[in-house]
Amino acid sequence: MRSILNQNFKNKRVLLRVDFNVPLKRGKIFDDFKIKRALPTINHLINQQAKIILLSHLGQPKPGFVRVSSKDSLKPIASYLSLILRSKVKFYQRIKGKRLEKITKKLKPGQVILLENVRFDKGEINNDLNFAKELAKLADVYVNEALSVCHRKHASITLLPTLLPAYLGLDFENEYNILQKIKQEPSRPFVCAIGGAKFESKLKVVKHFLEKSDAVLLGGKTANILLTFKGYSFNEAIPQWQKRALAEFKNISLTSAKLHLPLDVIVSPKNDYFLYQRTAGPAAVKKEEAILDIGPETTKVFAEIISEAKAIFWSGVFGFTEYEKYSQGTKEILKAIITNKQALKVAGGGETIAFIRKYHLENRFDFLLTGGGSTLDFLAGNELPGIKALK
Repeated sequence: MRSILNQNFKNKRVLLRVDFNVPLKRGKIFDDFKIKRALPTINHLINQQAKIILLSHLGQPKPGFVRVSSKDSLKPIASYLSLILRSKVKFYQRIKGKRLEKITKKLKPGQVILLENVRFDKGEINNDLNFAKELAKLADVYVNEALSVCHRKHASITLLPTLLPAYLGLDFENEYNILQKIKQEPSRPFVCAIGGAKFESKLKVVKHFLEKSDAVLLGGKTANILLTFKGYSFNEAIPQWQKRALAEFKNISLTSAKLHLPLDVIVSPKNDYFLYQRTAGPAAVKKEEAILDIGPETTKVFAEIISEAKAIFWSGVFGFTEYEKYSQGTKEILKAIITNKQALKVAGGGETIAFIRKYHLENRFDFLLTGGGSTLDFLAGNELPGIKALK
């Protein structure tokens, strides 16, 4: 895969695939983390006197005609980029077409434009070659700065790199190198802390890290589902389709010396999280109760393991962090990670990054990964379609 460094893009039209899938409410950006991560690449291309066409998705809109006022429109991001780049970033509702081709050919060196949400066209999620060819007409070069969506078989991710000379963005390259280091040669002891709700993808990573790491700390819904599936807890109702999905995890042994599951949990009634709160062992949770956090004994054990690590990977919160009272376990895990001065500290996943940023502790980590699903797929040993296309 080729980096944009040491390349000459002067006067070339660069189709830069970014991930500006950021939280928006009434046209306001609530978290600009992903936008700021793309800025070094954008500024590098501006300094190279390239003509930059930004392409991104936002949310999961129904493909078809969508008004500019739609909640999934990228228009507010163009205004925000204009402010932080101190240069007008013009927004175009179009994604393809001869008129847009003419516009891109008339761009001035160093100029930046933003196209509408690429998922507004069904050709994107259908991975349609004809749609990709239409996009390719807009540029001379393709740059991917969206490793976070490289697990998707979408036209702008898997087909565009085969139609244009393709390069990696600066953040993509850094993120890829960090993931390779975690996957292949982490410092020892290597501790992996996994929480969150998307248990299918998380459990695949657990299988990988039980082989590659020295300790796997499991919490959140991922731990709850695994304990229920194995018959150690009766709290989670697992639908039949999920049981089929979980079948491949039968060989995860709960007696593995590397696997550390919650010793105690914080529970409340499912119909009222504030009626009462108690600490219980996983097997003592009643069916009418919800597990909302890891307990103090679990937190203490997890923190001790983290304190001895030389490399730490963290993905997924350990409680129902929407409420402060159920954030205590995750806060203690975060505290344990940042107070470990000797370890390489890497975190990823939307909820995890948002939690770290809530307390303004981004600088206490060596690297924050933009990807959630793509990161987990990569670390589980799967070849990402977007990376395969770039190769």
